[in-house]
Amino acid sequence: MGEFVIKMPDVGEGVAEAELVEWHVKPGDPVREDMILAAVMTDKATVEIPSPVEGIVLWLGADVGDTVAVKAPLLRIEIAGEGGNTAEKAPTHDAEPPAKIEPVQGKPVEAKPTASSPARPSVEAKNIEPERVAERPAAREPVERPLASPAVRLRAQEAGVALRQVIGTGPAGRITHEDLDQFIARGAQPAPVAQTGLARKTATEEIKVTGLRRRIAEKMRLASSRIPHITYVEEVDVTDLEDLRATMNAGRKPDQPKLTILPFLMRALVKTIGEQPGVNVTFDDDAGVITRYSAVHIGIATQTPSGLTVPVVRHAEARSIWDVAAELARLAEAARNGTAAREELSGSTITISSLGALGGIVTTPIINHPEVAIVGVNKIMTRPIWDGTQFIPRKIMNLSSSFDHRIVDGWDAAVFVQRIKALLETPALIFIEG
Repeated sequence: MGEFVIKMPDVGEGVAEAELVEWHVKPGDPVREDMILAAVMTDKATVEIPSPVEGIVLWLGADVGDTVAVKAPLLRIEIAGEGGNTAEKAPTHDAEPPAKIEPVQGKPVEAKPTASSPARPSVEAKNIEPERVAERPAAREPVERPLASPAVRLRAQEAGVALRQVIGTGPAGRITHEDLDQFIARGAQPAPVAQTGLARKTATEEIKVTGLRRRIAEKMRLASSRIPHITYVEEVDVTDLEDLRATMNAGRKPDQPKLTILPFLMRALVKTIGEQPGVNVTFDDDAGVITRYSAVHIGIATQTPSGLTVPVVRHAEARSIWDVAAELARLAEAARNGTAAREELSGSTITISSLGALGGIVTTPIINHPEVAIVGVNKIMTRPIWDGTQFIPRKIMNLSSSFDHRIVDGWDAAVFVQRIKALLETPALIFIEG
């Protein structure tokens, strides 16, 4: 038998390391050729690692959440024959091996035996000596229902003792009368027993931040710590826009997507950026360089089952409102089902953040570093508006927009938002070229 070492692959684009976000195997598992072994995440995409050989998993080189360098050993597989890749072959075992390899995912694995020692099966952590269990019973998990007879339960209730605090020494951890007597004799503080079905909950759970959630946390920390935000909020009367949208949706062709308010906002952004190109930039604050773009690549903050992603509608300046809507729908679906390509999740020059019907009245969106502006869309509400003679119902929506105050002055930020407001309140202007 031989060993085959699989190393962290080079995922391209100068990436030197990646985060391990998922194991599909554990030590002792058989694997087939091309079977997916693990998934790693770079800054932009998740990459699956297949097995190039058939064999048995011997060792895992990292835990979920660890950052692994390119070409670092990721796992070892036992294969038939004398082994394959000489450049990546596991170290020889001339020296005395340790008793166990460091456990991965809670299960220790026996080290590969030497020629002088027979192979032994992996031992689960729970296979400890029975007499030790009796001497040192494990504490009961808060969510575990204690085992006890009705008589013991009645005694515990009368004594005001919560059975979850009592360690049972009977079969399968059952609590006996003697266990209850010893608990009371030790003077343990009895816990109040809920008589109405309500009980205090004391369980806690630690969740390691990994994968996309870790990337989001790092991105938000970077943006919040390095960018001095200025947030400008303005209300927009979108009554006429909503009427136009309803009319266009009623007359759309079968192959045309349903229009939401976002395509109109995106086209308004394009026109406004044509007048204020200083907002459609990125800022490298380490080098002190502003990069201004003639193309308008609009990132759309999108909630997915894994967390927040920002697919990018590229060259929005060259797309009609129907084309924008179709591309927006395609990218949102790809982001939610995890099929979006790396280039579809990067390269934005300005971002829109929208929570749809949950948009609230005001938000304070965080800029998508290294951009310098983000436009937040709040929910539409019908409100009474005074027209000079009477109150009339109008559909009002707030725009909450944040700007990098190092690059965009407050006055320029206000002019930018006011221009978007004018276009949305008179939507015919969105379609006028020039």
